This record gives sequence, structure tokens and C-alpha cells, in this order.
Amino acid sequence: MAVRRFDLPDLGEGLEEAEIVEWHVAPGERVVANQPLVSVETDKAVVEIPAPWSGVVKALLAGPGEILRVGAPLVSFEAAGRPDPGAVVGRIDPEAPTPPSTAAPEGAPKAPQATAATAPGGPVRAIPAARALAARHGISLDAIAGTGPGGAITLSDVEALLAAAPETEGWEELRGARRAMARRMAAAAEVVRATLHDVAEVTAWMTPGSDILARLVRATVRGVAAAPVLNAWFDAGGPSIRQNVQIDIGLAVDTPEGLYVPVLRDAAALGGAEMRAEAERMIANARAHALGLADLAEPTITLSNFGPIGGRHAELVISPPQVAILGAGRVYPVYRETGVCLLLPMSLSFDHRAATGGDAARFMAAVVADLERPD
Repeated sequence: MAVRRFDLPDLGEGLEEAEIVEWHVAPGERVVANQPLVSVETDKAVVEIPAPWSGVVKALLAGPGEILRVGAPLVSFEAAGRPDPGAVVGRIDPEAPTPPSTAAPEGAPKAPQATAATAPGGPVRAIPAARALAARHGISLDAIAGTGPGGAITLSDVEALLAAAPETEGWEELRGARRAMARRMAAAAEVVRATLHDVAEVTAWMTPGSDILARLVRATVRGVAAAPVLNAWFDAGGPSIRQNVQIDIGLAVDTPEGLYVPVLRDAAALGGAEMRAEAERMIANARAHALGLADLAEPTITLSNFGPIGGRHAELVISPPQVAILGAGRVYPVYRETGVCLLLPMSLSFDHRAATGGDAARFMAAVVADLERPD
């Protein structure tokens, strides 16, 4: 059978790279099309890539912890037939044959060896222990000259590089959700942000066990009804704006791995119990690292309930192309002659290129009014 190489496919959603999390196959193992091949972590979620065709796994061309660009060599097969595009998460190109041997004819002068453990355009060769050590220290294997057989990178090669560059100790390459957050925040630097603060008196309904999230979602929907422009997407290149009719609320979820923002679809159409069940499912999946790409795609406005962790008001960061993010802080008491009142602090950050201060004020007034309703 012919040896074919399968490269990291286009996973959609504009994703350009992925980190190898876990291989589900091993060299020499026979697989069938659609069988789970490898789990990778993108900027958005962990995605399982299935085998594109049936055959025998010849070699794994990347190890756990390695970050690959789309189109980079992933695995080689001894396989018959063409890849099945329907078996792959995103888009794959026509089959990539394993590069032909570059060995020189007998008697011809030998070409000098590459300084790194790879042929030009080919995968880096390294023993698993060396790959793991390099990944822990955020070192690219391309930067290491291998001294093992055939130029393979050994554990001693990685250790030697670490010893020669002690200033790299303590630095760790961002991965997963935190890597995605860093990129999104860099993109958010162009936003002309303005923030409006207010408080809502919630004494009438705030009791232990109150469903604060359900009230915040409902209040966000009321705010959008009062100022629809805050549920839009803005493109500075036009400049142009797209008004979104459906309200898809991104729920900011804090996890040990970083920030995830699963999307509550068509929030205006959800009843209280239905909304709560869906929100709990997404929050649980975020904390279990089990969200799919569809769970995270294209929010129209974001809600951040940071109060249970701490803080009253915040200058929130807007994730383009969204126009606004609403935040809820920690409930606190105020003592008055009539008794103790409970106040819920609210913060609304908006892109002033797309919305006016009046839009933001109308949105916030509707949010506060809804939160102050006893029902």
C-alpha cells in the first residue's frame, strides 16, 4: 500500500493552529475511516479529529504538547483509497503523499546535514522524552540541533539548550484558553471603549439561592430591546455595522485553564427553566473542558457575572466584533432608615465607535429597571 501523509486540517472558525492533546492511535495500529485519531486544542475548544481513511498508522509526526499550524504534517498512513472529507472536522486538501526519498545516488557527493533534526519542510525528529521536556519549557524543536541517530533530537540536546539559556527559566508559553484570551485581548486594543456604571436595588427578590443568572439574562434581553445597537457587530474596516436580531449571549465562565465564553442561543425565546438548564450545561462543559466549537461561536453580546468571585464595578474588555459587554458585581448591603437594602452593581462597557452614550444609558436603564422588579 502507498504511504500517505495526513496534515492538520482546516478546523474552521478562522482557526490557524492547534495543540496536540492526546493521540488515540499508535504506530502500527490499523484504523478505519472516522475512527478517533487525535484530540487537539484550538483557541476555542478541544476538538477530536477522526481518521480520514482506513489503513495502518505508520508514524505520528507530532507529539502531545506541540502546537501545529494548519497544514503541518500530522500523521502518515499505509492506506488505500482517498481521504473522506466528511470524516474530518473542517476542510482537508487532497491527499498529501509522503515526500520521496532525497538520498543521493551511489557515488554522488553527500549534501551537508541540516543543523536541526529535520529535512527541509519535513517533521522534526525527536525522542518522546525530548519532546515532552521542550514542550514544558515552551521551546520550539526547530531551534534545537539534534545529535542523535539521523539528526534526531535527544533528551541531552534539550537539556544542553536549557543549561545554555538559563534566562528562559520561569517563562511558559501560553496555551489553550489563556493563549486564546491573549490574542482576543490584543484584537480588542483597537476598540474605543467607554464604560457606564449603575446599581440596581434587588432587595425584593434577592434571597439565598436566588437565580441571579436567570435575572441577569432576562435583564440583558430587556436592555437590548431598549438599545438594539448594543446587540450588533461592528467592522472598523468599513466602517460598517451589522444589526443582530437574535440575542446570543456569551456567558463568561472562569475556569482554572482560563476564560471560556459559551453562547446562550436566542436568549429572548428561552423560558426561565429552559434557560437555566442550558446555562448550567454550558458552564459545566466549560469547567470540564468539554465545549465544542459550536458552543463558542459568534456571541452577539457578552454577560460577565463576576460578583460571586469579587469586585463591584469593572472596566470590561469588549471582544470584537461585539459592541458591548455587561458585567454584574458583588451584591452589597446599604443601611437605611427603612431597613437594609441590597444593591447589585452593574457595569456596561461599549464600543463608542458603534454606540452613543445615549444608547448605553437607555440599555442600562432598562437593565436596572428589570432587575428591580420583584418578580
